[in-house]
Amino acid sequence: MKDLVGTWRLVRTTAWAEDGSERPAPYGGGTGMGVVVLNADGRMIAVLCDGRPGPDDGKPREYNSYCGNYTFDGKQLVTRVDASSKPERMGSDQVRDVRFEGDLMVLRPPAIIVNGEQVQRELYWKKVAEA
Repeated sequence: MKDLVGTWRLVRTTAWAEDGSERPAPYGGGTGMGVVVLNADGRMIAVLCDGRPGPDDGKPREYNSYCGNYTFDGKQLVTRVDASSKPERMGSDQVRDVRFEGDLMVLRPPAIIVNGEQVQRELYWKKVAEA
C-alpha cells in the first residue's frame, strides 16, 4: 500500500458524464490549484481553487477547503469534517475512492449534479513533501 502521509499538490483534474462523455475539468478547466496534507496522526486539510488568472470570462470560480480527522482502508479515504468553506459539510464524512497511478494519487469523490447532469470527477495529486 502506498503511503498517503505527506503533502500533495494538485496536478490534474478530469470530469465526465454518465454516458462517458468528457465534461469541463473542475477548478478552472485545467488550471486548478490545490494542496492536500495528510499527517501521520490521522489529521488532514485540503484546499482547492480555480487557478485562472482572472474572472473576466463570467464563469463562476470554484473554491473548496475542509479539514478533519481521516481514516484510510487502502481503498477509501474518509474524512470527518470539522471545519469547511461549505457549512453544509460540517460533521459530514467526505469519502474519496483512492488509487495510485505511478507516483500520482487519484482521488474520486462521489458523483455530483452539474447543470442538471450527473458528473464524475477525478483529482490527480503528486506528493511534494513527506510528513
